[in-house]
Amino acid sequence: MVLSLALPEHPITRGVRPFVQEDEWYFHMRFQPNMKGVSPILSAHPPKSTMQRKDGPHSNNPHVRKSMAAGEIQHIGWAYERPNGKGRGFGTTGAHYHHTWSEDNWRTLMLNAIAWTAGVEVPKKGVPSLPVLIK
Repeated sequence: MVLSLALPEHPITRGVRPFVQEDEWYFHMRFQPNMKGVSPILSAHPPKSTMQRKDGPHSNNPHVRKSMAAGEIQHIGWAYERPNGKGRGFGTTGAHYHHTWSEDNWRTLMLNAIAWTAGVEVPKKGVPSLPVLIK
């Protein structure tokens, strides 16, 4: 799946360039009404091949099929700030595979998200880390 060609401006995206990540992404997520407090971080159009599966409780259903047919963008990574400013969170539907962590941009995004959620200032170039070697 190809992630957004452009990432939004947010502390979580500092030092992160758009990237492609193969993963077991979940989509058609439900968020607060009118996305109140929610900032999409990673968004994509799922491949049409995902619609080839049968409907089921953990797969497709008429609502998902309608959304996909309409070409609606799907948010698969997001930040959330509580209305009172006393709480932050980050969620994503990825990170299912070990090789995911070898992608520098993914790793930086996750480290930035941890720092931001903890209330730590995210560096301009993102939280640094060493490369992950996959054998």
